[in-house]
Amino acid sequence: MDKISDLKKIIIKTLDYNKALDIVAIDLAGKSSVADYMIIASGTSSRHIQALSEQVLDQFKKNGVADTKIEGKDSLDWKLVDGIDLIVHIFNPEKRKFYELEKMWSELIPQERVTI
Repeated sequence: MDKISDLKKIIIKTLDYNKALDIVAIDLAGKSSVADYMIIASGTSSRHIQALSEQVLDQFKKNGVADTKIEGKDSLDWKLVDGIDLIVHIFNPEKRKFYELEKMWSELIPQERVTI
């Protein structure tokens, strides 16, 4: 198994262990050059969302991803933990439903666009 797949499993296990809700992993191969995977989860409160993001950040660092950082530090509803090849979004459930990242990134993206 490759390192990114192993790290994805570790992050999902960490989120699950810390009571994150509705954890979804999306394979971004062929959809984006930004990362290989995106993980989306929900927290039950702003404090829970913050704690989850810190746990994920710790796991990235423990597993050798040195340039990891948390985006949205001032937000109560959303955090993004940028693990370079693995991006983790942690949302308040209402904000998650509003942005619908799962729907946007799970759909097939056409290889070509025709402009008329």
